[in-house]
Amino acid sequence: MIPTLLFVAFIVMMLVGVPIGAALGLAGAAAIALANADAQWFGLLAVPQNFYAGLGKYPLLAIPMFVLVGSIFDRSGVALRLVNFAVAIVGRGSGMLPMVAILVAMFLGGISGSGPANAAAVGAVMIAAMSRAGYPPAYSASVVGAAAATDILIPPSVAFIVYSVLVPGASVPALFAAGMIPGILAGVALIVPAVWMARKHKMGALESSMPRPPFWKSFREATWGLAAPVLILGGMRAGLFTPTEAAVVAVFYGLFVGMVIHRTIKVRDLFTILRESGELSAVILLVVSLAGIFAYSLSTLGVIDPVTRAIVNSGLGEYGVLALLIVLLITVGMFLDGVSIFLIFVPLLWPIVQHYKWDPVWFGVILTLKVALGQFTPPLAVNLMVSCRIAGVRMEETVRWVGWMLFAMFLVMVAVIIWPQLALWLPNYLGY
Repeated sequence: MIPTLLFVAFIVMMLVGVPIGAALGLAGAAAIALANADAQWFGLLAVPQNFYAGLGKYPLLAIPMFVLVGSIFDRSGVALRLVNFAVAIVGRGSGMLPMVAILVAMFLGGISGSGPANAAAVGAVMIAAMSRAGYPPAYSASVVGAAAATDILIPPSVAFIVYSVLVPGASVPALFAAGMIPGILAGVALIVPAVWMARKHKMGALESSMPRPPFWKSFREATWGLAAPVLILGGMRAGLFTPTEAAVVAVFYGLFVGMVIHRTIKVRDLFTILRESGELSAVILLVVSLAGIFAYSLSTLGVIDPVTRAIVNSGLGEYGVLALLIVLLITVGMFLDGVSIFLIFVPLLWPIVQHYKWDPVWFGVILTLKVALGQFTPPLAVNLMVSCRIAGVRMEETVRWVGWMLFAMFLVMVAVIIWPQLALWLPNYLGY
C-alpha cells in the first residue's frame, strides 16, 4: 500500500506543477513517515541524513565547475571563432551551416558538460547566421537543439558524473572514454539528415554568396578554443588531474581566454557569470540530494526487488527486457530531464543490470544516449527550449524537422546495443 502511495504522491505532485526535486523529496519523506508510524519522529531523522549523503560525494564537485565552464565559454567568444574556423574548412553551400552548427556543438561538448549551455552558446551564433543565409528559424532551432544533445555523450559530461555516483562499478574516466565514440557517431548521424533536409527543401539559398573566412586567420583565432578539450581530456589521460580537478582547471583556462586573450569578459561580468552558474548548479545538486531521500524510501520499503522480479520473470527475455526499458525511458524522457531520469530509474534498473550481467559502463552509455534523445524530444526538451527561445519560434514548429534527427540518433543507440564494443573498446584500450 505504502509503495503505491509513494509513486502516486510523486506523480500527482508533478502533475500539479511541483518541481521535480521537491516532489521526489516530499513523496519519499511521506512514505518513510507512514512506514515508521510507530517509531519516534516517524523515522524522519533518516531524511536529513540521506539528504546530506546524496550530496556529500566527491565526484559531484565537478558539476558546478563544468556548469561554470559552460557559462564562461558562452561569453568568451570562443563559439564564434570556432564557427568561423569550421566554415573555413567545410566551405559554403546548402547544408554547410547546419553541419558547422553540429560540429561546433560537438567540439564544445568537450569543454562543458551542460547541454542547455551548449545550445545557448552555439545558438547565439549559428541561429542568426543561418537566418541570414535563408534557413527557416524552426529548422535552425531543431539543428542546434539536436546538436547540443551530443554534449552529454562527449566528455566531460554531467550525466556521466551523476551515473558514476549512483553505480559504484562505473568510474568517471571509464564513462568519459566510453562516451567518446558513440558521441562522435551521434554527431555524424545528425549531420546526414540535417544536410539532406536542407538540400531537399532548397534551404540556405543565400549561403553560397556569403564570403568564406580565410583559413589561417580563422585557425589562429580559434587556437585557444581548440586547445581547451586537449587540455581537459589530455590532462585527465596523463594523470595530471582527476575529472573534478579538470573542471577547476577548465574554469581558470576559460577565464584566462575570455579576460586576457579575447577580452570579451570584463571584471563586472564575473558576478553575472557566477550567479547564473550558481543558480543552475544549485538546482541540479538540490534535485540530486532530494532524490537520495526518494531512493532511500524505495530501498527501505522493498519496492525494488518485486519490480525487478516482475520484469525478469515477464518472459520477454534479455533483449525483450532491454527493448521494454528503452521504450519506457524514451517515453519518460519526453517529460523529465536527464538528471532526474538517472536519479529516479537507476536505483530501480540496477538490479536488472546485475541479473543479466550487463556491463555497467555500457549500460550507462545506453542510458545516456536515451537521455540525449530526450533532450530534444518534445514536449519537454530542454535543449530545444533554449534554441527555440533564441530563434523566436514555438516548439510545435520544430516537429517536422526534429523527427528525422531523433530517428538518426536512435539508430546510433541501436548500433551501440548490437555492438557493445562501440562503447567499451576505448575504455578497455586506455586501461580503465
